[in-house]
Amino acid sequence: MAAHRRSPTYCPKFESYIMLFSELGLSKALLDTLEGLHLTKPTPIQMQAIPLVLEGGDVIGLAQTGTGKTAAFSLPILHRLAPGKKAAPKKARALILAPTRELSAQIARSVKDYGRRLHLTSTVVVGGVSIRPQIKALASGVDILIATPGRLMDLIEQRAVSLNEIEVVVLDEADQMLDIGFMPAIKRILAMTPNTRQTLLFSATMPKEIRELSSRHLKNPKEVSVIPAKKTADRVEHTVMHIQTPQKMGALASLIRDRKGERVIVFTRTKRGADKAAKRLEADGISAAAIHGNKSQGQRERALAGFRAGTVPVLIATDIAARGIDVPGVSLVVNYELPNVPEVYVHRIGRTARAGAEGTAVTFCAPDERSLLRDIEKMLKTEIPVEKAPEGTYVDALADPDGDFAPLNRTQRPRQGARPQGAAKPQGQGRKPGGRQAQGQGGKPANGQQAGKPGANRHQPAAAANQNGDQPAAKSRRRRRSGDRRPRPEQGGNKAVAQG
Repeated sequence: MAAHRRSPTYCPKFESYIMLFSELGLSKALLDTLEGLHLTKPTPIQMQAIPLVLEGGDVIGLAQTGTGKTAAFSLPILHRLAPGKKAAPKKARALILAPTRELSAQIARSVKDYGRRLHLTSTVVVGGVSIRPQIKALASGVDILIATPGRLMDLIEQRAVSLNEIEVVVLDEADQMLDIGFMPAIKRILAMTPNTRQTLLFSATMPKEIRELSSRHLKNPKEVSVIPAKKTADRVEHTVMHIQTPQKMGALASLIRDRKGERVIVFTRTKRGADKAAKRLEADGISAAAIHGNKSQGQRERALAGFRAGTVPVLIATDIAARGIDVPGVSLVVNYELPNVPEVYVHRIGRTARAGAEGTAVTFCAPDERSLLRDIEKMLKTEIPVEKAPEGTYVDALADPDGDFAPLNRTQRPRQGARPQGAAKPQGQGRKPGGRQAQGQGGKPANGQQAGKPGANRHQPAAAANQNGDQPAAKSRRRRRSGDRRPRPEQGGNKAVAQG
């Protein structure tokens, strides 16, 4: 299927092979399109993967984010499908699965740009929008279908599309689809496609589950692993600010003001945190937009459009939503909160330093996040330089050099005037009035407190009295089952108790 390729040109200066797209065996229509897009030299993953995909076999491509994986599979798919027959109604010829709406939209744009000279149809189906237009788009058939697994399963269940004529299946960002929990859906989808299909799997990492998936659903795949001369993490200038959590927002606003006019992506761990940060920045006069799974597709598209146009210079995102954000000119990535998984850090900072460019990553590290920072540094095999927080926001989070103090979070903040942990209780400090020890004769509450009313001690609420003013029967039964814990006659000096 692939055309004859000339031997790659060897360049002694760079001690590597320099190859042109024209040497990869792609059709003239595709080459003319690439030339019009000012793309002449393939990236390493494209250089290795495209010829293998053109041969028709299964391929596994391992490469970091921002290395050009989309073109590595979309170009040979377009080359393969161009001379073939059109798709039948409710059918598709090629299926590309992606983990997020944003990545699906990015792939759809690339397919449309690369195939502008070809008479092929493509459509994207994702959640968060009405399913009816997607059903209508699939009714007449489509050559290339780009989808998220969840929405595709919905369409299959509604019999809007059939996968029994699929020729090529692509699993893009397979490791991320594993993290989201799409593996069961992916296995069901692959089972609906013909056994004669070509399967392409692209991923930044190869966890055990992805390796098992490939061994079960791919036939003798050829593996391409690209380690660039300068990794994404090496092209980024890393710094960390040790700062208490309450001071993070002030530091973020100051940092963005200092880099006015630049595109900034801020990462949070939660959707609520992304919304909160966006509102706080807007209140400080900084235009920002949040993007996460709870946002509608229209909201996400408007946020990305404003970010690309520069009208919204700050984009605040969660890790899942950030996959597929391929915006040129992002000069700064801020880790407002550290990720729980070290590999996610690389994906985050990959939003800058795209296609070999340089970038900056600043991490805010609270005391309770130091262990996460150590895991990241261990993965990077380097210590991230420490940078002082902006003036006016600095709180010394390194005051305890050994890191032995207890981490602070929203449920562990000390109350004002609270006794330090391990300190002795002051003399004479007993229970507050109204507790069990403060009761007088006959078990009546002290200080004239009425029966059934809560005591002064909020930790010892009194149970409601029955009509006779006695304690409820349920409480009496519990007392009998657990033994009579009332004071003995010689201890209490209470006649009523002594008779009991």
